[in-house]
Amino acid sequence: MPQPSESRIPNPGRTAFIGGGNMARSLIGALIRSGVDARSITVAEPEETPRAALARDFGVATYANGADAVTNAATVLLAVKPQVMREVCASLHDAIGDARPLIVSIAAGIRLDQLEKWIGLALPIVRCMPNTPALIGAGATGMIANARASADERARVETILGAAGRTAWIEREELMDTVTALSGSGPAYFFLLVEALEDAAVAQGLPRATARMLASQTCLGAGRMLTESGEAPSTLRERVTSPGGTTAAALDAFDTGGLRQLVAKAVAAATERGRQLSARDN
Repeated sequence: MPQPSESRIPNPGRTAFIGGGNMARSLIGALIRSGVDARSITVAEPEETPRAALARDFGVATYANGADAVTNAATVLLAVKPQVMREVCASLHDAIGDARPLIVSIAAGIRLDQLEKWIGLALPIVRCMPNTPALIGAGATGMIANARASADERARVETILGAAGRTAWIEREELMDTVTALSGSGPAYFFLLVEALEDAAVAQGLPRATARMLASQTCLGAGRMLTESGEAPSTLRERVTSPGGTTAAALDAFDTGGLRQLVAKAVAAATERGRQLSARDN
């Protein structure tokens, strides 16, 4: 079972996870590593094998039924697939009616008004869009709260999602589609770039293993410089670009190929697809 780290976070209170998949596991693990008592966490997972793994790996109480997991929970975190969210919300109505907990959803494309309608109760709700690097504690999560969520409840969500990375509040729900396009889908864009760099280096004669290591480590180092320095990416780019040098030649090729326009087109396409998914009354 993961051991708490030296750095503790505020106790978010009793938290129930509905769904025990990869993202739930990452958040549970991050909370426990940050000092949250495993006894304050419950998980509902219908599949026996992952349910047993959660109990074994984290020491949390697990249940096959969501209604059992949410008893006395201050926060109910919905970590199920969007296509089953309506059914899951309806199944929790009676169990959460008296406790009236804070509801947190990490399902892509499900709006605040849909969650409230499907649960059938006027509750504080926060919709979140995490990304897969949360699995290693390096996630980026956009969040939007309904009007019923208090400042203390918003802070509670920051504690839970912040245990697995950085968080940002979004004040207009339609912008969650842009968050999805930027940080939700963004890791795939990054992996594609690394893949392209690796292939290009192999085409120039480097062994693939060497090309992959150098490309991966270069991107890791560049990302750390960006986040740790606090400087704009344009500033850091200019520092490694000597006039007439190798970097300048590569950047000129990117400009000629329309890299910025292509990225803008890709993010716009992902944003529009997010709008289409959010518009559905799932």
